[in-house]
Amino acid sequence: MGLRYTGGILSAGLNGINYPVTAVEYLCVAGGGGGGAGSVGAGYAGAGAGAGGLLTATGFAVVIGSSITVTVGAGGSGGTGNLNGADGVNSVLAGSSTITATGGAKGTAGNGATGFSGGSGSGGGDGAGGAGTAGQGFAGGTGIYSGYIFAGGGGGSGSVGLTGTTGRGGGGGGAGTVSSISGAQIQYAGGGGGGGGNSSLAGIALGCAGGGNGNGPTTTGTSAIANTGSGGGGGLAVNVGVGAAGNGGSGIVIIRYPSYLAPATSTTGSPETYVSGNYRVYKFIASGTITF
Repeated sequence: MGLRYTGGILSAGLNGINYPVTAVEYLCVAGGGGGGAGSVGAGYAGAGAGAGGLLTATGFAVVIGSSITVTVGAGGSGGTGNLNGADGVNSVLAGSSTITATGGAKGTAGNGATGFSGGSGSGGGDGAGGAGTAGQGFAGGTGIYSGYIFAGGGGGSGSVGLTGTTGRGGGGGGAGTVSSISGAQIQYAGGGGGGGGNSSLAGIALGCAGGGNGNGPTTTGTSAIANTGSGGGGGLAVNVGVGAAGNGGSGIVIIRYPSYLAPATSTTGSPETYVSGNYRVYKFIASGTITF
């Protein structure tokens, strides 16, 4: 049986032949949104941001000799100084057809705002969460006001964000989606936790699947984990200042197909390339191309 060298890993084709690739399996996750900052004044918490949209399927057709362009979306920055966060950026897989995962929704600052729409929606400050994109992510959780704002959590690719809870804290982020396409079971695209309204009462509103936590005993929301597409946590404002929010996690694009098929003839963007089990895997954490 013949062996073909593939950048540090030796793999064998069937009968010594690496057959051409005609279709691949993919995971395409957009950047998560940045959380909302706390507004001026005591207890005006910012909402958790929505996760980036997540799309995964088999059967993405390959045209031999033509490049597939991979765009990996950046995460949105968290809000500061009484401002909303920024939306996450779309991730795109463009070849014989185009697959676009929509960036996660930015978290709203406090003071009564509803959430924004995106791949997954952000939580509400004092109102309903924003909508997700059908087939990519879910809505954000509702924020409530009861002397303080207890902001909603951002939606995830697997479930809606949670509602804020009076006297406890902001809503947790919605669940992400578990995928084993990389060779390991990893959860992607979880929502960011909402800000808690009162740091002396609020427990941390947990983000999910790499999403940032809302504030707990401090005023600052945490950032999501890079290359998960998760949303950033919301911040809390107290009398002494304005709580900054966490940044959204950047997206990721992963392509795999049976390892007995031929390796790519070229790539750009320096994807991580390896064989896991019976699959050849190309993991993009930066934009690039792949040609078969």
